[in-house]
Amino acid sequence: MVIKKANKQKKLLLFGAGKTAQVLYYHLIREGLTISAFLIDDEYMNGQSLFGKPVIPFQSAAEKYPPDTNDMMIVVGYKRLNQLRAERVNEAEKMGYHLMSYVSPTAVVWDGLQLAGNCKIGEQTIIQPYSTIGKNVFIGSGCIVGHHSKIMDHCFIASGVIIGGGVTVKPYSFLGTGSIIRNDIEIGESSVIGAGVTLLENTGKDSVYINRSSEKVDISSMNLEIR
Repeated sequence: MVIKKANKQKKLLLFGAGKTAQVLYYHLIREGLTISAFLIDDEYMNGQSLFGKPVIPFQSAAEKYPPDTNDMMIVVGYKRLNQLRAERVNEAEKMGYHLMSYVSPTAVVWDGLQLAGNCKIGEQTIIQPYSTIGKNVFIGSGCIVGHHSKIMDHCFIASGVIIGGGVTVKPYSFLGTGSIIRNDIEIGESSVIGAGVTLLENTGKDSVYINRSSEKVDISSMNLEIR
């Protein structure tokens, strides 16, 4: 397995201060990594700190925490259909930072998996043999990526997604919680597959698939006889 992990002799900068970054911070410190600071865009600065770590403008990172002593990870969700995360990844690389990837110790990944920078694979996720994962791909907990599947750059796969064998997910796509993708189909670039969708066909570019919400029944739960 070839994964661009953090060098434990170097510290780590996290771009992002929201829930996604906070959860990853928890996992990273449990594994003994040292976080130097959280980074956010300059317009959102208000002198804050997080978990006792400074929060500084992204644009000032190289001056205060240079790339020779710090790695970086861009830890934001799917805002603007993953465009924000992709933009900051490109900028961080131009600044000279090594972008690490994180694979949960409880994930099961095949020995030949290669990850480029800024990927995250969550707890209890299974990556089956001969599947490939591109750059800047976030995969949540409890997912299955079937054999011979290809997840291309800048995708976000939420928790509990099941992807059959031989599936191609093109760049900038979003797969919502609990969605199921049939084997041997292609998801077009920048597609949105909503939570709970069962996808049985190829999608075109910029496609949106949703699952209708469950119906609320006009009865009190206190009047139900549950056996």
